[in-house]
Amino acid sequence: MNQLQTSDYIVFFIYLIAVSAYGYYIYHKKKSSNISSKDFFLAEGSLTWWAIGASLIASNISAEHFIGMSGSGFALGLAIASYEWMAAATLIIVAIFIIPVYLKNKIFTMPQFLSKRYNDKVSTVMAVFWLLVYVFVNLTSIIYLGALAISSISTLSFEWCIFGLSIFSMVVTLGGMKVIGYTDVIQVIVLILGGLITTYLALSLLAQEYGFGQDIFKGLSVLRSEAPGHFHMIFDSSHKYYKELPGLSVLIGGMLINNLAYWGCNQYIVQRALGADLKTARKGILFAAFLKLLIPVIAVLPGIVMYVLHNKGLFHAEMSDGGMVKPDHAYPTLMNLLPPGVKGIAFAALTAAIVASLAGKANSISTIFSLDIYKKYFEKEATDKKMVRVGRWAVVVSLTVAALVTPALKSLDQAYQFIQEYVGFISPGVLAIFLLGFYWKRTSAAAAMTGALLTIPISTVLKFLPVWTNGAFPDYPFLDRMTIDFVLIVIIMVTISLWKPEKEADRKAIEVDTAMFKVNTGFIIGSLLIMGILTALYTVFW
Repeated sequence: MNQLQTSDYIVFFIYLIAVSAYGYYIYHKKKSSNISSKDFFLAEGSLTWWAIGASLIASNISAEHFIGMSGSGFALGLAIASYEWMAAATLIIVAIFIIPVYLKNKIFTMPQFLSKRYNDKVSTVMAVFWLLVYVFVNLTSIIYLGALAISSISTLSFEWCIFGLSIFSMVVTLGGMKVIGYTDVIQVIVLILGGLITTYLALSLLAQEYGFGQDIFKGLSVLRSEAPGHFHMIFDSSHKYYKELPGLSVLIGGMLINNLAYWGCNQYIVQRALGADLKTARKGILFAAFLKLLIPVIAVLPGIVMYVLHNKGLFHAEMSDGGMVKPDHAYPTLMNLLPPGVKGIAFAALTAAIVASLAGKANSISTIFSLDIYKKYFEKEATDKKMVRVGRWAVVVSLTVAALVTPALKSLDQAYQFIQEYVGFISPGVLAIFLLGFYWKRTSAAAAMTGALLTIPISTVLKFLPVWTNGAFPDYPFLDRMTIDFVLIVIIMVTISLWKPEKEADRKAIEVDTAMFKVNTGFIIGSLLIMGILTALYTVFW
């Protein structure tokens, strides 16, 4: 039944009031008499390790996970979990080798790093690009998938869902990074508990359908026996979905490039750790890595459950649109089967994921626009009070524009894969510019600008050349295209830097020393535990 009952609304409003009240409490408890721009954008020094870790996950997990990843779970199975499980390994790399560089050099935004390491031209080009991607790709896709899910499990219209999500996100974001960071703790608790309850009930339903009562372990065994092809992490070249997840590229190729660019060179994510000291930042990132291991349980398994039930002849109408099976309908269909009250918890979990992600993105848009565009080009002497005001207006404008553009996304099928592929057009170039900027002093500003300008054209040529040449050129999977793009950009940047080196006086480098990369015993133990779990998972489900 596609509507919420009274008990569902009660549960949802308890969540809504709890988040709002806690956010208001944090805002006033930690508010200084004269809020600084650094405090507003970065919550400097006031986020604990658990708040950083929770905020990283809350900002990362959104409707594209619950809806998009479940849809991919329905279509291609557990293999889509590589995006989550390999992200856990990537977070360890980021904590050891990337975050120390930012903190040592007092970097607060990604364009600031580019300006400090290269020049203002490189910084501004990338700042403008990031703003466009965040508003027109990230915000719009999150709002779209969120509104689609909420409208499908309630009587609210798609348009009212867009409006409600945008307004709620604005309210949370306008309090600044401290409010986002601490309310994200509640958001993560709600989304993980709600997600686990939904998965539990999905497996119970499956066990019931096969005559095993409500034994979820029997439900898991039914999944393995009824959909064995959905429990392989590594696809060979003959697999139907090899192009989406091409073999070992999910371990050592394009997936690593994608994850390093996302977790290590992305304002939206890195911002959570930039206001902390190194020890706190690392503990927070490690906590996020542990939480990442859980995400496939709440986001992928429900999609596989719906695949098995659909193959059994159930829910054909709910999973179809215009006579075609729509994988992204899997999670909303499952939510509609939940009993009253529990459905309210799942609804709150989904809303928590959406709002936290929107707030994180909007805050990053606000930070980049205020610090790297407005202060640099419009009002260099702007006071902290003025910068905070500009930041808040940037939040309102960006979410409003995204909400107006969102309805144009209604034609998407597997949204998660769509988002990954097209964001991946820029990731190889961004990663090349940052890694060479970190670790090779001879990398020139001209090389960085060339890399920034060529990454999208190279990705476009690799994607469409097979069509233009009628198949004469290989049609590479998009993760492999990212690997090729990254290697080409690195070669081009190295060649330019060696061919036309900058004068010693013009060469800019940042401070890097080996002492920055030392980690304590607790971090080593946590990292080894995560890698051991990942090794076991890939061994079992290879």
